[in-house]
Amino acid sequence: QVQLVESGGGLVQSGGSLRLSCAASGFTFSTYIMSWYRQAPGKERELVAGISRGGDSTNYANSVKGRFTISRDNAKNTVYLQMYSLEPEDTAVYYCKARSPGGIYWGQGTQVTVSS
Repeated sequence: QVQLVESGGGLVQSGGSLRLSCAASGFTFSTYIMSWYRQAPGKERELVAGISRGGDSTNYANSVKGRFTISRDNAKNTVYLQMYSLEPEDTAVYYCKARSPGGIYWGQGTQVTVSS
């Protein structure tokens, strides 16, 4: 059974930091490209960051470049999103996504709320 379980969300003040984790199971994690997306109330889901299978290539939305870092540990089947200098505009539900030619999987999301 495929599972993606996000954790690490919460309430933080503007300028603060959070580290999100996404633990994967039920598939060969190292063969999947991993991404973090977010969806704010009333807005479409948007890509935040992505990382290649081996972790050697990453990409970021312009709005988070220089503040967020995506990483993965294939030995632990986990992908991370380290978030610094959080802003109220970062408030959203954050989802991790696993993608390969064999399929796409989504987690249930974790809420991040940044207060001003």
